[in-house]
Amino acid sequence: MIRYALHCIQGHDFESWFASSESYERQRGLSLVACPHCGSTSVDKAIMAPAVARTDRGRAQAAEPDAPAAPPANAAPAAPMAMMGEGEQDFRRMLKELRDHVTRTADYVGDDFAALARKMHEGEVEHRSIYGEATPDEVKALREDEVEVFPLPILPDDRN
Repeated sequence: MIRYALHCIQGHDFESWFASSESYERQRGLSLVACPHCGSTSVDKAIMAPAVARTDRGRAQAAEPDAPAAPPANAAPAAPMAMMGEGEQDFRRMLKELRDHVTRTADYVGDDFAALARKMHEGEVEHRSIYGEATPDEVKALREDEVEVFPLPILPDDRN
């Protein structure tokens, strides 16, 4: 993964991660890279220092002559850089709230989900809110039979 410092035509600075430089160029060419502040897709890479792994970790070091000077005491703190725009943060928050609501108020039925959903649809058992596991083929069959099923959203934080 490569982290690029980016800036848009409106002068906003932000960062984003890409699988490779080719991935960045492809996404930029398709106007998929957008400023989280203003939404502009006129985005370019900003100049940034490369991150280089040090081989001298653990050894006592004297101050390096090229080390940057500390900022003046009266300097304004650097503005935080958004990895996600406010809209995407709100969307993820709403998806998390939806998922939390379902898992709090519905019954988890595990691998029995498809069979139980079908029985409820056919009136064999009383309707209630359930969630569980189903294979793609089971979901396809349920939808073909007009059984209303919806996937629970999985957010990147759920996988970390």
